[in-house]
Amino acid sequence: MATELKTHPNIKDGWFREATTMWPGQAMSLEVQDILYHEKSAYQDVLVFQSKTYGNVLVLDGVIQATERDEFAYQEMITHLPMNSHPNPKRVLVIGGGDGGVLREVVKHECVEEVVLCEIDETVIRVAKKYLPSMAVGFQHPKVKVHIGDGFPFLKSQLNQFDVIITDSSDPVGPAESLYQANYYELMRNALRPHGIISTQGECQWLHMPLIKSVLSFSRGLFPSVGYAYTTIPTYPSGQIGFIICCKEPNAKLAEPLRRWAPEEEARLCRYYNADIHRASFQLPQFAKTVVEEVMAADIALKEH
Repeated sequence: MATELKTHPNIKDGWFREATTMWPGQAMSLEVQDILYHEKSAYQDVLVFQSKTYGNVLVLDGVIQATERDEFAYQEMITHLPMNSHPNPKRVLVIGGGDGGVLREVVKHECVEEVVLCEIDETVIRVAKKYLPSMAVGFQHPKVKVHIGDGFPFLKSQLNQFDVIITDSSDPVGPAESLYQANYYELMRNALRPHGIISTQGECQWLHMPLIKSVLSFSRGLFPSVGYAYTTIPTYPSGQIGFIICCKEPNAKLAEPLRRWAPEEEARLCRYYNADIHRASFQLPQFAKTVVEEVMAADIALKEH
């Protein structure tokens, strides 16, 4: 049974402080105007507060997931990178994403016939509908279907069903930890149709290069085409978050959109994403580029022998 709480341990003297061992030695703080909601769900600590400068803020297990001010920089990129890299995505699966932001972006593509969301924690959906309506609007679209449950067993029953799979997960602790492992990526691959593409939350280059390297390494053993891209977003650790993009099509040019909106449509539909940003997001700073190239070269050498 969920327990309603009136305070939160991360809020003190009017400030929310995000401090975790996942980014040691640094913390993000936002000034709080009001605590709107706090619940211990069956899976995680769910907090929503109204901030002074970033609107309403969704926090899971003490970590910022979305703010009304900057969420579009993440939602648009994790969605439109794979969607515009696929020639004709008709059926899409979203794992996680209970705030509805990815759904909102997926249905901007008129070619989509159905988008299924699989979210383990119904609390996140319920809270987002009340406190993050500009994101949760995605749930209102007639092409959307919602499944409450664990993504693992759901994927096992979905062989060859989807053109694009987007995993909008929290960080690799708690209920999302298993989503950063090879067997999960194998399940996603098996659930894809030919030419299918996945996009997953890929953590921060400044903080998590060993984890990024590990995920890229096993992804290269499962998919013939793999890439790493990123976006900038002020309220995520170090102001940056990455995406791991994998495709079943050999030699797929993930950094070059296969489809794109007309410029005027692009400007109407998106606040962050455009075709130039799509290309630029795969251009990495040298310290990250070196690691990614090492992973790709090692995989190529392995296949040649």
